[in-house]
Amino acid sequence: MTEEESGTPHWLFGDQLGPHFADPARGGPDRDAPLVMIESRGVFRRRRFHRAKAHLILSAMRHRAAELGDRVRYVRADTYRQGLREAVGDGSVTVHHPTSHAALTFVRALPSVRVLPARGFLVAHEEFRLWADGRGTKHLRQEDFYRWVRQTHDLLMEGDRPVGGRWNLDHDNRQPPPRGRTGLGVPAPYRPREDDIDAEVRSDLDRWSRDGDVEFVGEDGPRRFPATRREALAALRRFVQHRLATFGAYEDAILAGDPTMSHSLLSSSLNLGLLDPAECVGQAEARWRSGAVPLNSAEGFVRQIAGWREFVWHVYWYFGDRYREGNALGHHEPLPGWFTELSPDATDANCLTHVLRQVGATGWTHHIPRLMILGSHALQRGWDPRAVTDWFHRSFVDGYDWVMVPNVIGMSQYADGGRMTTKPYTSGGAYIDRMSDFCGPCRYTPSVRVGADACPFTAGYWNLLHRHRDRFEHNARMTQAVRGLDRLRDLEELLEQERGRRD
Repeated sequence: MTEEESGTPHWLFGDQLGPHFADPARGGPDRDAPLVMIESRGVFRRRRFHRAKAHLILSAMRHRAAELGDRVRYVRADTYRQGLREAVGDGSVTVHHPTSHAALTFVRALPSVRVLPARGFLVAHEEFRLWADGRGTKHLRQEDFYRWVRQTHDLLMEGDRPVGGRWNLDHDNRQPPPRGRTGLGVPAPYRPREDDIDAEVRSDLDRWSRDGDVEFVGEDGPRRFPATRREALAALRRFVQHRLATFGAYEDAILAGDPTMSHSLLSSSLNLGLLDPAECVGQAEARWRSGAVPLNSAEGFVRQIAGWREFVWHVYWYFGDRYREGNALGHHEPLPGWFTELSPDATDANCLTHVLRQVGATGWTHHIPRLMILGSHALQRGWDPRAVTDWFHRSFVDGYDWVMVPNVIGMSQYADGGRMTTKPYTSGGAYIDRMSDFCGPCRYTPSVRVGADACPFTAGYWNLLHRHRDRFEHNARMTQAVRGLDRLRDLEELLEQERGRRD
């Protein structure tokens, strides 16, 4: 940073709240540079966010402003442009690379704003571009990227080899939930305590709703996720010390009575910038090297952050803003009202009912209900992938544009035609039955595909394969499944049934 820029104000977005976004040693602003934060109500007017998400973001921003004290100018405005004008007038300002295409386009269009490199990730944009361009293919695979990150960042490595001799312990991390158990019996995740700032946020949200200024969906119960650096570090510490050991084996399992299982619940803290990914994977590796946790748990957690989270961030930027427009399967059905309203009682499918109730109450559920229940159902019903992406963005406390575009367009809805995954992630009811305890009390039977007891996931799976047979039969990972259509004697009856299905 030049001498003239040393006193230039620095703008912190609402997802840039950790110390690494204001640290000159990490490419941030000068230590004495004044800081600017802008709370834009217009953001909440444009989209109907989950109330718990709105609460968390505003609480985190206001807590950070309180910590920074006189160093920060905190402006509440209708728009970012208005807030920036109030904060710095026509003066210059720096900002770290924002986390969405829209925000980056906006700040780059302002002549007074200088964009600094992105923070909060392990791999720089240019490093990823060199890696991706060097592959000479339109298809990028997370597993290849993950191995490269492990090597370049010396994560769980012994020299040039992965510890234990295998890069990926996924095979060890797909156990179904323990039979006859309603929970894993592990210590509960960290829960923050609300304070006066939370009370102020809730009062403001209540007022905005009463005035008809902003609409929300979902419930705003006591805050469940960290809003400060101190809380986020406490949550990370509790996870690695008390929950990481049992994370690996059951990371894909679901129990109705134990929605958090052994998951870290750190995604919102990472995505708000309260935690840095390097410290998260570093602590997990340290616990394994001390002998406190098994390798499959440490590797599974490292893969989630250094592998998948990092990959999703870079895919979002590498493929560009038009990536969100992908609709390779030509799905255009609108999302039904019961889904957008998070109405759990509008469907008889127990898994959907349970997961929608959890999302409505908390704004969170772990990755398998997201992918294999919510996302899989949307894919099977042929819902518009951009609408599905927007729904996930608005409905989850950890949902941001960069998170949801690749996760939904690329992985969940296969709308990119396979640019980042090798197959659609969907299944019949048998998978849900094996990996959860939802099916026992359900009125539908996972093995039945036609009739009053037909599982909507089982019937929906075969219906999806039939609709896109021409595409899927040329996919090496789908060929065997597509051939199964020829063994269905009741296929025509199934297709007629699915044309009239409403849940």
